[in-house]
Amino acid sequence: MFGWKKQPAIRTLIGEGTVVDGEIRFTDGLRIDGEVNGNVLSSGGERSLLVIGEKAVISGHVRAGHVIVNGRVRGPLDSEELLELQPKARIEGSVRYRALEMHQGAQVAGELAPLDGTGHAPTVPGEVDDEDKPPLKLAASRF
Repeated sequence: MFGWKKQPAIRTLIGEGTVVDGEIRFTDGLRIDGEVNGNVLSSGGERSLLVIGEKAVISGHVRAGHVIVNGRVRGPLDSEELLELQPKARIEGSVRYRALEMHQGAQVAGELAPLDGTGHAPTVPGEVDDEDKPPLKLAASRF
């Protein structure tokens, strides 16, 4: 699926009970079962894998190719290929993805938006920017 022959190997583990304060940048695969206070960003692009375990908590921006979430993310999440939200996933923030698999029980408190071919959320056909909208005019009340 998505042109991958196989998933990248998970080379790094942040174990349960571990707290990391600061930004994490990784290539290939990363599994988080602890707590991260900072951004978690892949420099491997679409070929990267991030697994957020059931007891994991991330407070910051998350970005990777294939993201599997079964823990908590507080902040924006960008998945450049496939986003899997497992039953105990809890996300508080905007979510952008190319493909989405969401299991029953997963929760998102924020906006879900698919990415277009450029890696940006597409505009909705027929949608007008706020700048182009005419000002709101209220009808005069007759009563």
